[in-house]
Amino acid sequence: MPRKKTLKFAVCGYGGAFSMGKLHSDQLHQTGRAELVAVCDVDRSRLEAAEKDFPGINTYTSLGRLLANSDAEMVIIITPHNTHAKLAVQALKAGRHVVVEKPMCITYAQARAMMQAAKNARRMLSVYHNRRWDADYVTLKKIINSGKIGEVFSVRCHMASFGMKTDWWRSDKKISGGCLYDWGAHMVDWTLGLVPSKVDSVTGFSQKLVWKQATNEDEARALIRFRNGAVGDVMVSHIRDARNEPTWRIMGTKGDICCGSNLQVATKRKGRLVIEYVPFEKTDWAAYHENVVAHILDQRKLEVTAKSAARAIAVIEAQAKSAKTGKSVKVPGE
Repeated sequence: MPRKKTLKFAVCGYGGAFSMGKLHSDQLHQTGRAELVAVCDVDRSRLEAAEKDFPGINTYTSLGRLLANSDAEMVIIITPHNTHAKLAVQALKAGRHVVVEKPMCITYAQARAMMQAAKNARRMLSVYHNRRWDADYVTLKKIINSGKIGEVFSVRCHMASFGMKTDWWRSDKKISGGCLYDWGAHMVDWTLGLVPSKVDSVTGFSQKLVWKQATNEDEARALIRFRNGAVGDVMVSHIRDARNEPTWRIMGTKGDICCGSNLQVATKRKGRLVIEYVPFEKTDWAAYHENVVAHILDQRKLEVTAKSAARAIAVIEAQAKSAKTGKSVKVPGE
């Protein structure tokens, strides 16, 4: 069966931070089956940068103008977190497939509205959880799926440093959503992917002690209780020095994994504790876009579904509610 024509796509938000507009576009072009045809941004200097990176594209100062005038079949949303839901729904209602940068949105209600818009339009909605293809996470999943450490009952994923950039929108809670909505969105998504169980409840803790110029929390922590009895412990901190702490500690009924700069697997053999150093698999972020293109053009199974990304938002929102009330919070959609 012959392959369908090249997928035409557009980028909404070509901001300079991390060059994500160029990264998405380059990786989609690398599939050999996608073409950037349009970019929109409120900053004309960023449109000029896009035209320099990809000569011949059309540029617009609003998503509305892009949707009205471009034949792009898919739109990549790369804008501040609090705009994701509105822009995604707008593009979906215009009949376009949509990829949203993580986090998917701010609230679970927004996630549901986005998913309903995708269902109504019969279009794809996915979230750029490219970190599912990080070397350490791919290796962790491979070890766990092999059964080497038995049934996982505890997952700890912590990232910490002492410092916060306080003069940009990512530190503004009204725009960013809060401390857990940036790296924490990946971390919660990872944790949910390692435990094959629905979530029962979340207990949240937050600290606001040092970086008064910012409205984000200095530290946020979520204890995730799964229905199968496992517990996830996710923390993002800007007030801790984590130089001696591993990012991951995963406990199973037959052993455990400690993972930071290297990956160690501890198991018992003939009554003795044996520690193995396991090499990391390869990081392959391009696999995300390869899957999206194959899903749209070839009907291949979508790896990062909107439903799976919405779970992370539900957990993060529950963490914030729990931290505020001091009580555990049930997670919707589980």
